[in-house]
Amino acid sequence: MQASDGESHRRESGSRIQIVENGLGVTVTRIAIPSSGNLKISVDQEGKDAVVRLTGRIDVDSSPDLRDRLRTLLAEEALPQTIIIDLAGVPYIETSGVATLIESLRIARHHQISFRLQGLSGAALRLFEVTGVLALFEASGSGQKVS
Repeated sequence: MQASDGESHRRESGSRIQIVENGLGVTVTRIAIPSSGNLKISVDQEGKDAVVRLTGRIDVDSSPDLRDRLRTLLAEEALPQTIIIDLAGVPYIETSGVATLIESLRIARHHQISFRLQGLSGAALRLFEVTGVLALFEASGSGQKVS
């Protein structure tokens, strides 16, 4: 079906998959993954990159959902060139969430995929700084660029 703003949309019946083509020829595939209620996970395929948008708390209950989604993304046949984890909507993250991101970073590096954090701020940024793991990641959106 055609949207009035020049975008075409396809929504699969009963699923949370949405494919959007804009007038610039860029296809974005968005997959929303239900989580434990504390965390909303959506994945946007933007060209050859994947943007994982997280909204909510990443804690011991929601970390397994995030881990499963990232492992699935890193096991797909057509791997992205870059995985961007958007943490702008995450006010709180526990060490279990940090461990999940480190595990995904290691898998991404094994596949020679760039793995970047963006939107890290507040208490979540402080946890990354205090634990010393921020230096492991390429990060942006927090006023810092770490390689």
